[in-house]
Amino acid sequence: MAGSFVLESALQEILIVVKPSEDDRLTRLNVINKFERIVQTVEGLRDITVEPLSTSSSVGRRRKQDLLWNIMRALEIRGVHKLEFIPRARVPILKFESKQSISCDISIDNLLCQIKSKYFLWISDIDERFRDMVLLVKEWAKAQGINDPKNGTFNSYSLTLLVIFHFQTCEPSILPPLMSIFDGNIADLIGMRSHASIETTCAENIARFKRERYRRNQSTLSELFVSFFEMFSKIKTYSAEHVICTYTGNWERKWSQSRWMMTSSPILIEDPFEQTENAARSVGIIEYYKIAKTFQETHDKLSSVLSKNSLIPILVRPEICRLLGVRAPQRDLSPLQLLQDLYV
Repeated sequence: MAGSFVLESALQEILIVVKPSEDDRLTRLNVINKFERIVQTVEGLRDITVEPLSTSSSVGRRRKQDLLWNIMRALEIRGVHKLEFIPRARVPILKFESKQSISCDISIDNLLCQIKSKYFLWISDIDERFRDMVLLVKEWAKAQGINDPKNGTFNSYSLTLLVIFHFQTCEPSILPPLMSIFDGNIADLIGMRSHASIETTCAENIARFKRERYRRNQSTLSELFVSFFEMFSKIKTYSAEHVICTYTGNWERKWSQSRWMMTSSPILIEDPFEQTENAARSVGIIEYYKIAKTFQETHDKLSSVLSKNSLIPILVRPEICRLLGVRAPQRDLSPLQLLQDLYV
């Protein structure tokens, strides 16, 4: 594999750039405050408070669509142009990009989304390497063009679940099966149990896991990074008959659950919070082959002896390469060449 020192050094340099800084936090807070002032000009939302992943009183689907449409109009009037309204999504959503190039997703009364994000924050307290791995894997996926659900590849949520699954199945495991942190389908419990109740249960179970953990995984970040790609370089073989299940922490056979037997999705990543849903439902069949090929190629390259200058362009986007003082690779293929490349 790539020299462990070289890879470890490269990953730490990448993290310095991609980790949100205090300035990033303040910039995001400023965007939220400006957005709040705009939202309060919309009829029916004058007294609303805008917070990251905040919730409101129960709102019907049609009302959510109307409110988001009105918010979009208010943003347009104030010169926000990069707007995308997706009213027929499972959760109606409005996307826009601030003048500071911060991407924002707006939804209304989306408690499940809030719990999912908080849940990942809670489990990051188990091991500090989890958050770093998620950042590194997402950056790699963006660099490789496979973190774009609109174009048939992974969403960021699926990639986070892949990291969790790797941390559950490495030896010794770093994270427990998610069912041992919260047993039940959280989507079914919203409304019956309060957010605070769910948080208390998770905190108690996480604390118990940390106390009872027999031995700690001592792998370096670079070793975990390489083993992540070693594991998922075989994703095409495993996903033909299995579901990636972070709830149980296992590869589950498709025919063990009737809900998966009839699905046409090329890859199944069970949503641990909505266990009837495939978190990777955005992945198309052609893009699936690209994803599998990209995992395999990255693993092969990490198994070679690479210099930092040849390693970093594999793992980050061109703009991150420039920030790290590394020349980005030039690759401009036609659609026909891309299709041919997928099946080589």
